[in-house]
Amino acid sequence: MGLETVAVHRCFGGTQGFYQHESAETGTPMRFAAFVPPRAADGPRPVLYFLSGLTCTEENFAVKAGAQRRAAELGLVLVMPDTSPRGTELPGEHDSWDFGSGAGFYVDATESPWAVNYRMYSYVTRELPAVVAENFPVDESRAGIFGHSMGGHGALVAALRNPGTWRSVSAFAPIAAPMHCPWGEKALAGYLGADRERWRAYDSCALIEDGRRVPAILVDQGMDDPFLDKQLQPERLEAACRQAAIPLTLRRQPGYDHSYFFIASFVESHLDWHAARLEV
Repeated sequence: MGLETVAVHRCFGGTQGFYQHESAETGTPMRFAAFVPPRAADGPRPVLYFLSGLTCTEENFAVKAGAQRRAAELGLVLVMPDTSPRGTELPGEHDSWDFGSGAGFYVDATESPWAVNYRMYSYVTRELPAVVAENFPVDESRAGIFGHSMGGHGALVAALRNPGTWRSVSAFAPIAAPMHCPWGEKALAGYLGADRERWRAYDSCALIEDGRRVPAILVDQGMDDPFLDKQLQPERLEAACRQAAIPLTLRRQPGYDHSYFFIASFVESHLDWHAARLEV
């Protein structure tokens, strides 16, 4: 798989790179960022994928979260994909910030005109890991996934549907039940159509209700998050996990909002949590 290097920066003894490749899933060039720690010089390292939220690109987490220092200490490879295909110029693609460009919602669309290019679920769970395994010193058997907001939703869904791929999962302020919030209803209806039964494959609470399981989940949620009650609804995830006996650590953080200041405040504890489960 051909990989183009866009930029590479020395960072905490390792490298923070930005890359592009032609995607078979989306039919477009796709970009992602990857941090490779210095310990990768001695052999393959565990890999942790971060899925970003609405309007973000592959740059947001790499630039704003401040995760590289601790990742270097732990010897974790970090991989951060873009949030949607780019350059398709589909009708209405850029009309709103919460659907279309920058808002792929980590689903495989089935509705026209999105179905051809908007295949972010398969891109993140199949194609991107294959590209990473071919080009970076990673141990595929020790992979974890986490994300923020729309990306927190994507991480939970990916882990629940692919327990053999992701050994650990966590999230910052995830859209916990997209079938029951405005962001999710808009995205799922637009990409998947009106049949709500088809939406269940991309709703973490519904997946848990339908028998999907992971060993444990860590979630941080800011209590001053303006989207908390209407869009994020962590109590639904809490109830689903309780019913299914899935260990959920839900840390409600007073005073924190939905921003990368919130993520940066707790990202190191997430890296530590994944490292423990990836046997770093």
